Amino acid sequence: MQPQKLPSDLILDIKTRLKTLSGQINGIVKMLEEGKDPEQINIQFKSIDKGIQKAHYLLLDEVYRKALAIGIVKAVDSCPGNCGNEDKIEYLKNEFPNLELSDLTNKLKEIQAIETRLKSYNEKKG
Repeated sequence: MQPQKLPSDLILDIKTRLKTLSGQINGIVKMLEEGKDPEQINIQFKSIDKGIQKAHYLLLDEVYRKALAIGIVKAVDSCPGNCGNEDKIEYLKNEFPNLELSDLTNKLKEIQAIETRLKSYNEKKG
């Protein structure tokens, strides 16, 4: 998998989220220094945790979804219609828009395995 450039709107979104989280972390430090109620501090920790998870999710979703889309396109281009993987490629192509992040990594592995088989298939043919 080649490194990819992230879209500028995604970069801006993640940076904004991280800056907000940085402010929240500084707020926790201040709360600790002021001896604030531990429950209030815990609420801030939970908020930061959710914010980090969301930013991380946005990054992973973009990277894996793009890599899977590229893999599907390559597989479609490499399969002449009788490569033995047509059904699986068509399935992945149809399911792509509905895949959750948790499914993307497995589907990416599947398409990479198909790409490897297609490369071998096309080398034998040509």
